[in-house]
Amino acid sequence: MGRLEGKVISIVGAAGKDNMGQIMARRFATEGAKVIVSGRNETSLRELAEEINGDWVFCDFTKKTSITSMIDTIVDRYSRLDVAVNATGWGLLVPLVENSEADLDQIIDLQFKGPFVWLQKLVQTMDATGGSIIQISSATAKIMLDDHAAYMGTKAGTDHLIRCVANQYGPKGIRANSISPGLTETPMTAEPLKSAALLAEFERGYPLGRIGTSDDIAAAAIFLASDECFMTGENLQVNGGLCLRRNPLGTELFDAMVAAGEIPAV
Repeated sequence: MGRLEGKVISIVGAAGKDNMGQIMARRFATEGAKVIVSGRNETSLRELAEEINGDWVFCDFTKKTSITSMIDTIVDRYSRLDVAVNATGWGLLVPLVENSEADLDQIIDLQFKGPFVWLQKLVQTMDATGGSIIQISSATAKIMLDDHAAYMGTKAGTDHLIRCVANQYGPKGIRANSISPGLTETPMTAEPLKSAALLAEFERGYPLGRIGTSDDIAAAAIFLASDECFMTGENLQVNGGLCLRRNPLGTELFDAMVAAGEIPAV
């Protein structure tokens, strides 16, 4: 029997091909869960649901009505929701003074307001039966990375929302935790990771000697979703020890790529 046998699990942010949400969905399914994937690409969601013998529900995570409708639809179909995972995100990388108001509105809607509404609905939905809530955060909610302030700030804010939920709703049997990857091999990072020099500079900061994979994150999420987990209000740093050290500075990345002949010196 799988570690998640019979559990009903929602994963939002699983519409991108082979992204972190999709990898988690596949791993959860192999552990016996009924997985319902959500996002904005209906074709991709339908294909994944068929692959894992799961289900899918459309969700625009920047819209309150879409979030609440997603959760209601899952409960209507399956009578309960045991585990909910938020794997949405936007890797906005812009110098602080160049962030536009539109950028800020978009990332706040996706990475703070959306999770806030999601948590509001989940604590009401799980009120009678308990459950596990898992938020995908980032090591950069704790340590620095140049030109990433809006992303980092919203992720850090959501980490505190998770702590609020864990503190207040633990007596209802609701666990709430977050997972913080570092630089991870995903479709979103495929282009920058073509640079061997950039990759080497990041790997230098990881005590375990490599950057992460979505499978690393999925393994941690399986534990948080399982009945074995006696943990709440925590942020798991699943990033090979990165937070013991630091990310490279932008100037260090530039110098390394110039030295490797990958970009011209200015």
